[in-house]
Amino acid sequence: MEDKREKVILLIEDNPDDEELTLRALAKCGIENKVVVCRDGADGLNYIFGRSKYKGRDPADYPVITLLDLKLPKVDGLTVLEGIRSDRRTRMMPVAILTSSKLEEDVVRSYALGVNSYVRKPVKSDEFIEAIRQLGVYWLLLNESPPNREQGPGELGP
Repeated sequence: MEDKREKVILLIEDNPDDEELTLRALAKCGIENKVVVCRDGADGLNYIFGRSKYKGRDPADYPVITLLDLKLPKVDGLTVLEGIRSDRRTRMMPVAILTSSKLEEDVVRSYALGVNSYVRKPVKSDEFIEAIRQLGVYWLLLNESPPNREQGPGELGP
C-alpha cells in the first residue's frame, strides 16, 4: 500500500543565511517537498513531538529527513538527536547532521547517538548547493525510509 502522507523535510537551523541557502538549494534542485524550519533546538523538539504551537502533530508521522545543525540556541543539536533517538515513536526517524563543525568529537558523538549521516557545510555557495542536491537525491529518491509508526518494545530492538 502506498503512503499518501506529505513527505516533509525538517530543517533545524539557527543561521538565517544557511537557512536561505538551504531553501534555495532545495528549490534549485527541483525538490518541492514542504520544508518546516525550526530556528532553535527547543522548537525543533516541539515540532518533532507535537508540543507547544505544534500540538496535535503526530510524532510517529515524522519527516522524510531532518537536517539538523549542531550549534543551536536553547537546545543544542546533539541533545535534539538524543531526544529523537530516546523516544520509541521517533527513534527510526532519518536525521542528517548538516553543520560547519569540524570537531572529530562531534562526528563521533553524532554517530554514537544514532545519526544517519554527518555532512559538513561547504563554505562555497555552489558546493553547498551540490551537497544539498545530493542529500535530496539520496534521502528523497534513493533511500527506503522506515515506516512512520510507533515501534513497540522489542519490535526493532531496544
